[in-house]
Amino acid sequence: MVPDRAIAHFPDCRWRPAAAHRPAMSAAWWQWVASCDSLTARLVAAADGRAFRVKLLDQRLGQPRLDEALALGLPQRQVAWLRQVALCVDERPWVVARSVAPLAQLRGQRLERLGERSLGSWLFRQPGLKRSPIDVSADAAPFTTGDLPCHGPWGRRSVFRHGDFAVLVQEFFLDTMADELALPPR
Repeated sequence: MVPDRAIAHFPDCRWRPAAAHRPAMSAAWWQWVASCDSLTARLVAAADGRAFRVKLLDQRLGQPRLDEALALGLPQRQVAWLRQVALCVDERPWVVARSVAPLAQLRGQRLERLGERSLGSWLFRQPGLKRSPIDVSADAAPFTTGDLPCHGPWGRRSVFRHGDFAVLVQEFFLDTMADELALPPR
């Protein structure tokens, strides 16, 4: 379980286009990793009536990592809105996500008020929403939360654009999800 006061640490990952990982990925994982619909909606459906919760781990202004700034076309050292959440079923994290949005583009979006609601619940209601191609990481241990190492076979990320607003969303699928859904290990 993710501790309440834990802040997830996401080390740099090697990101490649999803198609580059397709040969190494089972069909069951491909349906999760390459889907372009709302991950929150998919997780709620997969939970099959069990309690689903978005657990806010951290939300603040800060500097994105270099790979995040490059993905958003931001100059180095520019401050951005950073948000980290765990998407949990029965209080067990299935996915950990990190979102990064340029501070200059946040005006009027009110994302700081999301609290423990999913960013996807807001994003997928925006008219004209565009999503960049999905990049995938096969790093086995993408992050830790406090003293708790969390592992997962796949991570994915893409940039969502709505008018002048852009947000990079990175989602890491965890072994707890794979175990619950009987997904093959990579």
